[in-house]
Amino acid sequence: MHVPCETRVKLRHLRWNKSSFGNGLMNEMHFYEPSKGHGLRHDPFNAIVGPRPIGWISSRDAKGQVNLAPYSFFNAFNYHPPIIGFSSTAWKDTIANVSETKEFVWNLVTKHVAEQMNVTSASVPHGVDEFELAGLTEVPSRIVNVPRVGESLVSFECKLAQIVQHQGADGVKAQAWLALGEVVAVHIDSRLIVDGVYQTALAHPVLRAGRAGDYAEIRPDAMFEMLRPT
Repeated sequence: MHVPCETRVKLRHLRWNKSSFGNGLMNEMHFYEPSKGHGLRHDPFNAIVGPRPIGWISSRDAKGQVNLAPYSFFNAFNYHPPIIGFSSTAWKDTIANVSETKEFVWNLVTKHVAEQMNVTSASVPHGVDEFELAGLTEVPSRIVNVPRVGESLVSFECKLAQIVQHQGADGVKAQAWLALGEVVAVHIDSRLIVDGVYQTALAHPVLRAGRAGDYAEIRPDAMFEMLRPT
């Protein structure tokens, strides 16, 4: 979506501080009930809940056909066992493949592969090889029978734990499904490990930030540390 020039100027001069935003208690708030419409030019839901890590998922169907696609509804949900999940807003190839073979691989999206990731988001006919389409390398996984993206700096091999169909508070089923997988193998580019610690920003991960095509890049100069109270 094109951002008008006047909007870009306003955003450049906007700074997060108490004088401009206050604490939210005294400011005018835009209120809406999603079931009745948001009243804005673009639904703000996925821009507010963001930026979010991208679920760049490779999968294989029962016949051996490989698929690669990004999902903007993705995250980690548990430590032991390590669980990650992605949500599909329709019964697409990826969720169908995972349902059949019970395996998938998550591939980290970083700045150096962001364009290739975007290519794999295209709606193409079933059977089209997204790896080939985006000029990416299929690398065999160690445990699951699904290739990882060779150009990705981090990959998680996963076995399906469960698929959950979403539903509203009224119990009505939505045409959307959450796939949760246990991470059974991890691949990390050793350059991202410094003194035994994985350096998040060193990878320059790219995250989804809403609207039609907004993304955010995490850089070392954007990181800060805030320890929990003891």
